[in-house]
Amino acid sequence: MSIKLAVFDIAGTTVMDSNNVAQAFRNAFASHGLEINEADANPLMGYHKPLAIQLMLEKIGVDPDPEFIEEIHADFEKEMVDFYEFDPAVKPMPGAEDIFLLLKEKGIRIALNTGFSKRIADTIVHRFQWKEKGLVDDYIGSNEVAMGRPYTYMISELMKRAGVEDAAEVIKIGDTPVDIEEGRNAGCRLVIAMTTGATTREVLEAGNPSHILNQLSDIPAILS
Repeated sequence: MSIKLAVFDIAGTTVMDSNNVAQAFRNAFASHGLEINEADANPLMGYHKPLAIQLMLEKIGVDPDPEFIEEIHADFEKEMVDFYEFDPAVKPMPGAEDIFLLLKEKGIRIALNTGFSKRIADTIVHRFQWKEKGLVDDYIGSNEVAMGRPYTYMISELMKRAGVEDAAEVIKIGDTPVDIEEGRNAGCRLVIAMTTGATTREVLEAGNPSHILNQLSDIPAILS
């Protein structure tokens, strides 16, 4: 059975992330007088961000009031949109555009999913003109479905849009444990973990992905 759809994560997988996301997450809390450290923030990367905020509030013993969660998320989203729209440090991950093109030449559709909102995803995809260049066929934000990772709604929706009925025809690529869990829950043929994000190889190994890679250019060797 051939692969028909490749679902890539965004930050840390196809877009370079020098801990910018975790820093923005921490800044959003700091703007409300709450200090959190990097070690606590990093494990929540990849999650639907309002859920990540809820989990962090619970961890530090603050009432996860829905309105308060939304206020923190609004601050996070604003900083991320500004960063991805204007910061010169924002670049595709090395090899990302090449692997998109190579897979598309093999007849594989390229989709992106993310713990970000659709607004942030729009900003990134538009900045790189990935749709206009024909490199990305579809993408989805975690606020477009009932529940984000590790639930399978984003992958299921991308499959539906692509006309792919069997998850055995799908591969998932991401850089966090929750990416791995999402791909495994969906039954993807391959679940590829990347060491290019904030997660260590040891933590990725614990999630039992099918493969762990150091660079996107290693993907074709797996598919062949």
